[in-house]
Amino acid sequence: MSDFMSNGWSVAITAITVVSIIWCFWVAMTLASGKVPRAADGSVDTTGHTWDGDLAEYNNPLPRWWLYLFYLTCVFALIYLWLYPGLGSFGGQLSWSQAGQYEREMQAAREKYDPLFEQYLKQDIAALAGDQKVVAMGERLYLTYCVQCHGSDARGSTGFPNLTDKDWLGDGTPAHIQNTILNGRIGVMPPMAGAIGSPEAVDQVAHYVISLSGGAHDAFKAQAGKDKFAACAACHGPEGKGNPALGAPNLTDKIWLHGGGVTQVTSAINKGFQNRMPAFGGLLGEGKAHVLAAYVWSLSAGGK
Repeated sequence: MSDFMSNGWSVAITAITVVSIIWCFWVAMTLASGKVPRAADGSVDTTGHTWDGDLAEYNNPLPRWWLYLFYLTCVFALIYLWLYPGLGSFGGQLSWSQAGQYEREMQAAREKYDPLFEQYLKQDIAALAGDQKVVAMGERLYLTYCVQCHGSDARGSTGFPNLTDKDWLGDGTPAHIQNTILNGRIGVMPPMAGAIGSPEAVDQVAHYVISLSGGAHDAFKAQAGKDKFAACAACHGPEGKGNPALGAPNLTDKIWLHGGGVTQVTSAINKGFQNRMPAFGGLLGEGKAHVLAAYVWSLSAGGK
């Protein structure tokens, strides 16, 4: 990409743009100086195009009003390119930029709306979850920033957690939810096939994991995989009930983030996962994050 950002390209773009405007101006002036061509007998000349037998197209110069309007557009183009970006790397006399315009608009929006959200910062998130006005504000924030991953109904999908139940990859407290919104989080499960052993052992552990939640499994393989599950106990616990401090999910319920079949569990053991929720603190600020956390909290049983 550096080749397209060199001074040579900037000069070339500037030259092509300016020459094109000057050429258009010259063509218009040339046409303006022409006269209506007439034949030897005094009749007006035509372009030679005829329709419906006798409908001919005159070969007249362009109307004066049109030419003056064209001159005006050429002058406007030169003035615009002098004031605003458009001539290569030349930034224009007004130093306008999209980034600058965006920052000014965002600053104006922050000055107008941030006080509306910051008034709730001193109030408890769980208490705000019972305020319908706050919940409605939080819902609009959710539909703007969160719906792309967690869905319009907040029930998530494969790889994206359901926010309407009590199954949290963390302690699920209001403070935890707000901290996750502000700072994001990274969930990592390392590939465990090497620690477990052979593909047969991985298959056995997969059946054992599924058996913990009562899913369809091979009882013989599950029994054989019970001892081998020790490699996973450091995160998920010896009973498979997870560890909120680590974000390790509970394997004894029927809630699966990446699917609860033998194929999906086996793939998880072999390949692991590395999921990331981006931080929204820079976009939202603490006030909006506080209100959004109240809405998310209200979605689960804990918020009711």
